[in-house]
Amino acid sequence: MNIVLGISGSIAAYKAADLASQLVKLGHEVHVVMTSSAVEFISPLTLQTLTRQPVLVSLEDEKHSWKPGHIELADGADLFLVAPATANTLAHFANGLAPDPLSSIYLALPRTTPVLLAPAMNGKMWQHPASQRNFDRLVADGCQFVGPAEGELACGYEGIGRLAPVEEILARIAAISPQRNDLKPCSS
Repeated sequence: MNIVLGISGSIAAYKAADLASQLVKLGHEVHVVMTSSAVEFISPLTLQTLTRQPVLVSLEDEKHSWKPGHIELADGADLFLVAPATANTLAHFANGLAPDPLSSIYLALPRTTPVLLAPAMNGKMWQHPASQRNFDRLVADGCQFVGPAEGELACGYEGIGRLAPVEEILARIAAISPQRNDLKPCSS
């Protein structure tokens, strides 16, 4: 399966390295797209090495080809996965904003491409009415969610907001791997 793995700026971004590595070991082709804030937490080089694919961080990275890389990635994706998905990224998706390659790919996805989002943020941010409106809008659009999980958060609080365990994310992907119809498409 051709997976576009989006990584947004959360301390949980370091777990994306394990996720990407596991997906490659399972035989998936993984193309990583990072927000500019994600590179503050994990190096694109790490993910490029693990996936053996170039990592897209900015539209400047697309200068190596005449084709818009974000459109090509959207067209070729069998699954669009964002782990971790921050409140900011979810808000961009829910409101149709495309300030970066990750959001641009989301908007350019064919309507039949499944979208799986794994939120990670402070519990108060997750429970804020604006975040819950964005969640509801994305669910109504057909996006699927895994997590957030409960436990100790990076901010020191205890509660909901942790990235779902990598094993749980992999299990959700495995459930759709043989048959893409297990996830509803997310409309753009």
